[in-house]
Amino acid sequence: MALIRWEPARELHTMQSEMNRLLGTFFDSPTPRNGRRALVRSWIPAMDVVENENEYVLRADLPGLSEGDVNVELDDNVLRISGERKSEHEEKTDGYYRVERATGRFSRSLALPEGVSADGIQANFDNGVLEVHIQKPEQRQPHKVAISVGREAKTIEGGEDTESPQAA
Repeated sequence: MALIRWEPARELHTMQSEMNRLLGTFFDSPTPRNGRRALVRSWIPAMDVVENENEYVLRADLPGLSEGDVNVELDDNVLRISGERKSEHEEKTDGYYRVERATGRFSRSLALPEGVSADGIQANFDNGVLEVHIQKPEQRQPHKVAISVGREAKTIEGGEDTESPQAA
């Protein structure tokens, strides 16, 4: 009998691969639609988030949609982009056709840092690309603490030295 060394990391990787395969076949499995077999795919639009000095910029590819088809909401520091891309049904009696573009409802959420204001968010929709500009919250300034030396208090690292009344 040969002993085989157990490697938990490899087992976890194998389990993850099997779960991905199982869920992939579950969501992309052929299901009847109007008497025909078709692939049902969920649609999740691609999204980029870029940070610069003053703001976060989010860009989402939403081809085939108009600004009226998309909702942008801020709730408890979570930015939610949602909408629906409707399918274009085409009836053909002769020939063969294939539909690969996914349709349906979508929702993407992005957790924002504490302190982001709804007034600091602007959205623009152009050529199927939603661009959302989110102003960064103001950084808290460090609070300077006076350290007393003997009977005089002086502010450390401040612009001006301040003296406090003598302590009793």
